Amino acid sequence: MLPHREFLRKRLEQVVADKAAQGHDTAGLLSELKRLPNSYDALVAFARRLHELPLRKDWPYEEPNDLQAIWATCDPSRPVGLLSDVSDRDIASRIETAFFSAVCGCMLGKPLEVDPTLAEIRQAAESVGEWPIRYYISVRLLEKLGRRHPSWYRTVREQIAYVVPDDDINYMILGMLILEKKGLAFTKDDLANFWMRNLPTLWAWGPERTVLVKAAIHLLDPEFGESPAEWAESWNPSDEACGAAIRVDAYGYACPGRPALAAELAWRDSSFTHRRTGIYGAMFIAAAIAAAFVVDKPLDIFETALKFIPRHSRFHEIVSDCFQIVAGSSGWLEGYEKIHMRYGQYRHCSLYQECGLLINTAHFATDIGDALCKQVSQGCDTDCFGKLSGSIMGAYFGPGYLEESWLTPFNDDLRTSLGIFYDRSLRSVAKRMARLPATIETVPSQNQGHTASAGSGDA
Repeated sequence: MLPHREFLRKRLEQVVADKAAQGHDTAGLLSELKRLPNSYDALVAFARRLHELPLRKDWPYEEPNDLQAIWATCDPSRPVGLLSDVSDRDIASRIETAFFSAVCGCMLGKPLEVDPTLAEIRQAAESVGEWPIRYYISVRLLEKLGRRHPSWYRTVREQIAYVVPDDDINYMILGMLILEKKGLAFTKDDLANFWMRNLPTLWAWGPERTVLVKAAIHLLDPEFGESPAEWAESWNPSDEACGAAIRVDAYGYACPGRPALAAELAWRDSSFTHRRTGIYGAMFIAAAIAAAFVVDKPLDIFETALKFIPRHSRFHEIVSDCFQIVAGSSGWLEGYEKIHMRYGQYRHCSLYQECGLLINTAHFATDIGDALCKQVSQGCDTDCFGKLSGSIMGAYFGPGYLEESWLTPFNDDLRTSLGIFYDRSLRSVAKRMARLPATIETVPSQNQGHTASAGSGDA
């Protein structure tokens, strides 16, 4: 049974809007789409034309999707190997801390995953005497906020008993599993297989759900439609959203001090579902996690990560500006206000403002718990970026900077919605994450010519 034609037409309307935001010449396309006959053939032909739309002549950005083209437009001074010697650092403990911190940040942000602003969160928290936020969200705070995520009753401080299933944590573990199984050699076909075996469709959103549906159709008829390497190209609205960026923690953990390799692995994963900013956000986060293990200052994390982003892209322009805003601010509230005033139109899942707020958090945080609270207090996609802040700042601060009280409520019980994953111990999974750097060196690679600077996997 094929999707209804009106559903396909609506998706194409969304794709046209995305193409316009990405600088393509879409003049007259929406009107043309409305006039198309109610025919699958006509809709498919229109969708194929969208692949080849020219850029507007006044478009100032250069935003490739291919890895080699991305590298050609990045800072030529980017470090392509190891940033610094990691032998004198307890990397395993730092990776465990990063993972624990990511889980805590995700659970802290989950009740508030309703796209609030800092002003809304602050007003609610102040009314119950809980500003600044110092710990998991209370029921009283949610009542004052007036809205809450459906999972709130399992993630408020009064009722937390375990780590609840969450898509962010699903993706962290999927990244771990694919590295454990395939090492540096994983391909988009591998991703498709891992996702279909493990990821329920209702636990994926946006491009991830689109690609899961395409993977299932491809499984039934391998000759139907595009190859896995092309699935992100058509019928795929929101291909610049944050979904790929929340999938890359394990690649950063696997590559401490090696941001180039982390960014490459993130490219391979993110280009499975996303394009342009969606890819760059994933590469930026993975490089930031990898750099955070070895750099001396929080801002060094993001200065390094930006070197792995095309210099003439919207993402580089906006995040670089946020970097300068944070560097010139006297405190995190000032940094937030300036970033939100300039980029507040980029809300939940839009990456630009939220990556700027990650920088703001890192620069002013005094320890990991403080970082998690600052990040979530800034609103937007609170669970996703609470988690990402945890990965980055956990890697940076290391053991001793996350109080045990953050972990105690979980009772070492980790629950996911993955189909074939049975490890229920949070601490056991943390130790598996900590073994990833050794794992990627020992799992046999089918691509013997692999180098971080050259890239590997499907284009």
